[in-house]
Amino acid sequence: MMKHRIRLAAAAGAVAAAGVIATTGVMAAAAAPHPARAATSGTETFQIMTTSATAPTSSAIAFGVFTEPGTANGSRSSTKITFPNGTVTVMHSRGQGQQSVNPQTCLVTINAHGTFTVTAGTGAYSGIGGGGTYKLTVLGIAGRSGGKCSMSKPPVAWHQVITATGSVSLP
Repeated sequence: MMKHRIRLAAAAGAVAAAGVIATTGVMAAAAAPHPARAATSGTETFQIMTTSATAPTSSAIAFGVFTEPGTANGSRSSTKITFPNGTVTVMHSRGQGQQSVNPQTCLVTINAHGTFTVTAGTGAYSGIGGGGTYKLTVLGIAGRSGGKCSMSKPPVAWHQVITATGSVSLP
């Protein structure tokens, strides 16, 4: 059970910062580029979503100081979000919160929160800085083996959402 929780936490952390998603590429490719900046500083929200615990990328949308569609590739401690006009790199804390697996239904729930710092940007986001807090929510169904929830099989269903909100500034 501990091995599964570590695996679930790693998958959740990778996306958070995630963070990440299989449905993103189509949406990002279809979206026309938008003006990169509506303001030079203020509140920015990054939402990262996935329906796969194993996909290497996730769908991302940023809104606030700038509004853009993108994709997110992450690890346990950082996430790179690629937008049509450049990239943003985010360092994030390991999430704190609750996780559980129902042994009868194999329902997986994770609710966590943490902090993030925007550490680098390229293109239109060169010189970006800031930070804030994030919330991670996962609802999934673990695979089964021998009639029991399996911690070594990929989940059969996975809904993961990371919402990170904070202050950012662009030079």
